[in-house]
Amino acid sequence: MRRFLLVGAALAGLLAAPASAFAADKLLNASYDVARELFVAVNKAYVAAHPGVTIDQSHAGTSKQARAIVEGLEADVVTFNQVTDIDFLAKNGFVSDDWKSDFPNQSSPFYSLPSFLVRAGNPKNIKDWNDLARDDVKVIFPNPKTSGNARYTYLAATAYAKEAFKGDETKVKEFITKIFDNVPVFDTGGRAATTTFVERGIGDVLITFESETTGIRKEFGEDKYEAVVPSVSLLAEFPVAIVDKVVEKRGSRDLAKNYLDFLYTPEGQTILAENGNRVRDEKVAGAFKDKFPEVRLVTVEDVFGGWDKVQAEHFASGALLDQIYGER
Repeated sequence: MRRFLLVGAALAGLLAAPASAFAADKLLNASYDVARELFVAVNKAYVAAHPGVTIDQSHAGTSKQARAIVEGLEADVVTFNQVTDIDFLAKNGFVSDDWKSDFPNQSSPFYSLPSFLVRAGNPKNIKDWNDLARDDVKVIFPNPKTSGNARYTYLAATAYAKEAFKGDETKVKEFITKIFDNVPVFDTGGRAATTTFVERGIGDVLITFESETTGIRKEFGEDKYEAVVPSVSLLAEFPVAIVDKVVEKRGSRDLAKNYLDFLYTPEGQTILAENGNRVRDEKVAGAFKDKFPEVRLVTVEDVFGGWDKVQAEHFASGALLDQIYGER
């Protein structure tokens, strides 16, 4: 009987200390620039449920993060804001080719959209994308060449213009060029653009993820800023992946998978929603419905023919984005 009691106590101890189930007890999550506060909250909850585990964070533009991993940054997992940056890792042998099937919803546990943040009272009466091309409006968003956040802004504005000008590509290009002309400074990432708008007081409107507008208002005062959701925006998925090349070396695959799985749990989804992200879990999404205005979302696939086509036609060297920069 005593032996059975000892065995039972040992099993209970294992259940109480889930970190012992993993070969590794530490992870590095390489994430996007404006996700610092989000993953502070996520990691706090995850570590509380897994004593002994440490989650380290790295934040920058995800294109920069992807290059850093290829060049030696040993991130076990990535939580990015661009599909193309994980595809880049896959092409370089760091992530599986079928990474989208590793987790639900094409490995995107939450999503957002490019949205507007204006100063209290909305003094310039900015309501939609067409207002960003006005002569009296100064627009703040980071450089699309270095920021995934800004690439979504560029694509969302382009999607709006394609509808407004009924596919007239010359007018679309003129419209986007005008918006770019209204940007007084192109920061390298979303967090730097937030600093420019909030702390330096430059610009009439900040374009960033809806989740970031929520965080800014919480941190700097809901009485000082207003969030404005445009009539149409672009679905911005936030894909995640295990970095196979790193987890095989470090023996951290099980921990890495468990960590990313946590983002899909009701607790994880609730934390994501509390931080201004739209989530996949229907019950959690329903609980936060009043916090997210209705908006018509279009997709990269429907408007632009997919990310490969976007990369070739808009973001490759000499493509449309370079042409717009050249005409400024």
